[in-house]
Amino acid sequence: MTRLLVKSHLIQWGHEVILCSDGAMAWEHLQQEDSPKLAILDWMMPQKDGLQICTDLRNCRKEPYVYIILLTSKSGKDDVVKGLEAGADDYIIKPFDYNEFRTRVRAGARIVQLQDDLMAALKVSEFQAAHDALTRLLNRSAVLNILEKELMRSKREGAAVSVVMVDIDNFKRINDQHGHTTGDAVLREVAKRLTASMRPYDSCGRYGGEEFLIVIPGCKQDVARNVAERLRDTFAKKPIDTSEGLFGVTISLGVSTATEDEVVNMDSLIRSADEALYLAKKLGRNRVESSS
Repeated sequence: MTRLLVKSHLIQWGHEVILCSDGAMAWEHLQQEDSPKLAILDWMMPQKDGLQICTDLRNCRKEPYVYIILLTSKSGKDDVVKGLEAGADDYIIKPFDYNEFRTRVRAGARIVQLQDDLMAALKVSEFQAAHDALTRLLNRSAVLNILEKELMRSKREGAAVSVVMVDIDNFKRINDQHGHTTGDAVLREVAKRLTASMRPYDSCGRYGGEEFLIVIPGCKQDVARNVAERLRDTFAKKPIDTSEGLFGVTISLGVSTATEDEVVNMDSLIRSADEALYLAKKLGRNRVESSS
């Protein structure tokens, strides 16, 4: 009867309710990926009581946090302390007053909403810390961090790692003749095309200005060069559409590889790719060159 009464009140107040007939069923629901963030548990339940669920939830440090209200006829001071120490956030004594119950549920729902807002803000902050604001690609420090991890993994597993340094040809001319707004549009489209042409486990970041760095794990130099040629071709064949009109944009690329049988640090790998890119520029742009 209490369970049905609680459900009726909660639905009336606009909540979606999952009703459980015992503690084992409640625990099962609370372990699911999209589990409720607010739980009202009776202290005394078959199979698994509310106090044990509180303790187990807090011990497993479940995320997101579940706000727990214990509902019980135990009214002694020691019982209240015991419930709170087990991990309950609030405590309601049966038979409960309607207004008190509503106020406590509202307080719990408000805390759950504050937590959701905080988690959403944290995700935005984490994304902004690791991504370039204009292109939405990884920023320089983030893509270098990935490269460093891939090099460490390649040493353990004996696999090659390749990098491709990409530069937009004559980008300064676009900025000078058509303004930075058009230049920004070109950068965004370049980022979009690079991302669309990569494998899911490759990484691309804005290295600086109009330069981009692509990390290709498990890829030897000949394969990496083919990837770079394919990227170059996607730009050479199709102009970029902006508010200022169509622009024929080409890219130059430098490829460098750390093979499975050599120890290469990150700085030397990037330097080799940069030298190969410089050679591609020197030989006429819109081309791919590999480090020796």
